[in-house]
Amino acid sequence: MSSSSTEEQSCQTLDTSKKNIKVELNPRWVRIRVGGETIADSKGVLTLHERGHLPVYYFPESDVRKDLLIPSLHSTHCPLKGDASYWSIQVGERVIENAVWSYLNPIPESKAIQGYYAFYWNKVDQWFEEEEEIFVHPRDPYKRVDAIASSRHIQIQLNGVIVADSKRPVIVFETGVPVRYYLPKEDIREDVLTASSLLTSCPYKGTASYLNATVEGQLYENIVWSYLNPIPEIPKIAGLYSFYNERVDAVFVDGEKEPEPQWYRSALDFFNASEVV
Repeated sequence: MSSSSTEEQSCQTLDTSKKNIKVELNPRWVRIRVGGETIADSKGVLTLHERGHLPVYYFPESDVRKDLLIPSLHSTHCPLKGDASYWSIQVGERVIENAVWSYLNPIPESKAIQGYYAFYWNKVDQWFEEEEEIFVHPRDPYKRVDAIASSRHIQIQLNGVIVADSKRPVIVFETGVPVRYYLPKEDIREDVLTASSLLTSCPYKGTASYLNATVEGQLYENIVWSYLNPIPEIPKIAGLYSFYNERVDAVFVDGEKEPEPQWYRSALDFFNASEVV
């Protein structure tokens, strides 16, 4: 699943041996709504990529409803960008504290974002790309998600017990995320599964519902998920189930134990300064 990050979390120590920031014009029409008001509306947003973190949209000042912003005394410092000033959002009687930030005088390496404003994803009500609502964080143009039908033999082991055994998985290859094996429900031990109330969202796949597993008396909470109605771009995983590779005892692929999975958050994690221009 994907998760959002905060501006405070994105301040890192500058590593001059690597490219840490990449800013580019995004061709998508992006809008933000709060309390029924469109607070930002732009066809000229910038996408800021930062090593180790999710992309962030920056809106031109002219495309932001500054009449709905209240200056804040809050500020933060980032060695990669400079000093950030903050604003709260006020729509009617509702006030959302420190929901917006801007680098009024960024360091020279980040001059591209001067005059642009960014919003905390979870502090506003809705985000739209073109006419589609999007969730969790901006979609990264350097991220690819492929769902491919396979005949590999997949076995999932929990507490020493094989709880799933399938030769008809749909394998999802997603940039920066461990390979995921989506299995038909018939190929999973249903007697070990119980429903969970957890729901999460992914901007690339949709909304996932979860299942717990209990094996030999050991409870594994929210270890299985399924996208019952994934977004149209990835229909092949509809109604299939996937386990967290990193939380089970082992995943066997064609009889061989899968190695430790790796996570990456930013496209820049893969490259050095000479490889990303």
